[in-house]
Amino acid sequence: MVGKEKALPGQLPLEREVEVAGSQVLQTPVDTMLEAQLQTQQRSSQNGQEVTSLWSSGFRMKLEAVTPFLGKYRPFVGRCCQTCTPKSWESLFHRSIMDLGFCSVILVKEENTSREWALRDLPPALGAVPRFRGWLVRRLCCFLWSLEQHIPPCQDAPQKIMESTGVQNVISGRAPGGAGEGQVPSLVKKDVQRILGHIQAPPRPFLLRLFSWAMLRFLNCLFLNVQLHKGQMKMVHKAAQAGSPLVLLSTHKSLLDGILLPFVLLSQGLGVLRVAWDPRACSPILRALLKKLGGLFLPSEANLSLDSSEGVLARAVVQAALEQLLLSGQPLLIFLEEPPGTQGSRLSALGQTWLGLVVQAVQVGIVPDAMLVPVAVTYDRVPDAPRDTYHALPPLGLWTGALAVLRSLRGWGCSHRVCIRVHLAQPFSLQEYTINARSCWGSRQTLEQLLQPIVLGQCTLVPDTEKEQEWTPVTGPLLALKEEDQLLVRMLSRHVLNACVASSAVMSTAIMATLLLFKHRKGVLLSQLLGEFSWLTEETLLRGFDVGFSGQLRCLVQHTLSLLRAHVALMRVHQGDLLVVPRPGPGLMHLARLSAGLLPAFLSEAVGACAVRGLLAGRVPPEGPCELQGIELLSQKELYRQILLLLHLLPQDLLLLQPCQSSYCYCQEVLDRLIQCGLLVAEETPGSRPACDTGRQHLSAKLLWKPSGDFTDSDSDDFEEAEGRYFRLSQQSRCPDFFLFLCRLLSPPLKAFAQAATFLHEGQLPDTESGYVEQLFQFLQATAQEEGFFECADLNLAISAIWTFRDLGVLRQTPSPAGPVLHLSSTFASRDNQEKLEQFIRQFICS
Repeated sequence: MVGKEKALPGQLPLEREVEVAGSQVLQTPVDTMLEAQLQTQQRSSQNGQEVTSLWSSGFRMKLEAVTPFLGKYRPFVGRCCQTCTPKSWESLFHRSIMDLGFCSVILVKEENTSREWALRDLPPALGAVPRFRGWLVRRLCCFLWSLEQHIPPCQDAPQKIMESTGVQNVISGRAPGGAGEGQVPSLVKKDVQRILGHIQAPPRPFLLRLFSWAMLRFLNCLFLNVQLHKGQMKMVHKAAQAGSPLVLLSTHKSLLDGILLPFVLLSQGLGVLRVAWDPRACSPILRALLKKLGGLFLPSEANLSLDSSEGVLARAVVQAALEQLLLSGQPLLIFLEEPPGTQGSRLSALGQTWLGLVVQAVQVGIVPDAMLVPVAVTYDRVPDAPRDTYHALPPLGLWTGALAVLRSLRGWGCSHRVCIRVHLAQPFSLQEYTINARSCWGSRQTLEQLLQPIVLGQCTLVPDTEKEQEWTPVTGPLLALKEEDQLLVRMLSRHVLNACVASSAVMSTAIMATLLLFKHRKGVLLSQLLGEFSWLTEETLLRGFDVGFSGQLRCLVQHTLSLLRAHVALMRVHQGDLLVVPRPGPGLMHLARLSAGLLPAFLSEAVGACAVRGLLAGRVPPEGPCELQGIELLSQKELYRQILLLLHLLPQDLLLLQPCQSSYCYCQEVLDRLIQCGLLVAEETPGSRPACDTGRQHLSAKLLWKPSGDFTDSDSDDFEEAEGRYFRLSQQSRCPDFFLFLCRLLSPPLKAFAQAATFLHEGQLPDTESGYVEQLFQFLQATAQEEGFFECADLNLAISAIWTFRDLGVLRQTPSPAGPVLHLSSTFASRDNQEKLEQFIRQFICS
């Protein structure tokens, strides 16, 4: 276990989470590890045999405790943006909350209920058998805890919605589509009641208490723990006490998020959380139940055209319902990501619609302000991850969900139990963001304007502007807003989703999958894997990202391998060690999806490493020795250009850059990261002023009036002076391996894009968008079978490649009754230009 050392100011010792996660991992039944049957072919080259028991193959060895984390402290994550919301950054945070530590939400004891006194005062007859008292107390405490949850009384919301200004304008005919245009007001009122019934229903206190008790029992059976930082919860409580309604904006990794987060907030005293569900994900019976538990559903009529009378009425009712919800002070949960299993854009069109309604309510003054809370839920392994990720999931029914719960409970005694971390980032004011964020948006150009001339070799200068790329469709309620407000909602969505990802903890399965996929694809000894796991954990913590685990290193690796046993083979080798080998085949795609949880922590360095690779591609052969790469001088101007090209090529859904941060500023951040991690070393050319000589620097007017966000370690001088700076790749022993590791983190999307460029002259065009996606996906699968890179054979990567080529001007899209039809543009109809595109992409790929 980690040592009992005192935490430094502003840091959290890992020992506090050992009681939450580490001890739970150590208590995992040993017998369950014996059931992990790993079936692979015997490899003669290793001269070993695959083992079926982790414990009987070396884990029984008695070793001294290992401290796997540098300094044994974890960072406090989740601070809001200081550029866009400086007042919120100061007012809703205090350094003392960082030392509050973690708690397990599903751990309910006698002290968690105020009726503990009643159990102590039971008559002696009820406590005649002391050995049953603990069992009885635990059961009664869970029941009493569910009864004590505060559920505010339901107000007369339907009548207030009917009397709202927007609905009355429609009924009286003062708005388009109202009764004044031929409709009878009484019929319009019935339509209002019908639409309102589709949106919501009064929450039932009895069902909510029963649901809380059932969720507590279910979560205790299915998961080891549900961790929550008490300091983050204190920030949310402080924001709620300010009087503004809370709007929680969350990622969406599992369908379980929609019922887990209401349980967590109800247990922490924040009342009933109203969840904006996706109607496509639930059957009608399940929707009726969820509405009684506080769910909200957008009626289908709200997506009709702007001139439709039914659409106007539905949007007025939805807006009035949301305004009444905000006025009542009930917290609202909106998912910013599409449900799991959905192909296409990462950002949810439905989530942006609900967020647009909140923005509109604040702008018209219905509520003076709203506090936005970025939320994320991370799992060791997503419990309801779809096995078939290539087709949309059918709506979840009530009986289907019940059967899934029964199957989960039946297998709860096995080693399937995982850990969950709920992250609540620092709340910030929507009003403050609206005022400050608009000044940070610069000019934008399409990807075709930015990259196509450079790809074709027509010019070398990268325009000093941002990329305009929007893949999320705009639905009816959002179309009703002004274009300026639509842009505000899109930028706000990306900003909050960036905050959600930045505050998410990296789970042990993400670290293990990254090591096996990008560093030890051909296998690694368990003794070496222990050290690699510790190293990557330290690197993650040093970059300001938290990890969702703690405990003894050997037990953590054992627990992680048991969760990945379907995708990993263990082979016994000489001297009692184990060889851990990723199973070849489609299981590598599962490891790639898990490793995506670690990419945000190393994204800046990965972009920088691929940019350096692109800069060296034309100078040093890829198979040449590392010493040759270290000889080459890399100018800062060339590095900036390569980083910008890669930023424009990669989709925004992957990068998730903050809208308030310019691309040039991000280039500086990438270069700083490469210098700080030791990959780049400054090279002082003859006759130039040393980089460390600050005595003769003059503060020019341009520097004095530079925006504060543009100051970084690599930007102490003017840009003109920076053009003369040069760097070399470091020749330290660890740098070549680390450089290759960073390049490989971005290899799945880049290789998929390169293969899509190769497929241009083989695909059958013109074709519908869905048809061409299926063509490309089959080509990626066939290439994966030949080359073994199954992580590239992903349907979402195929869609991203086609959409990127469409934005780049490689493919043109025309409407048709069967859907959008794609065909090659005249520019890229020639084979030469297709090869130029493929060569442009492959320069960033490190083999």
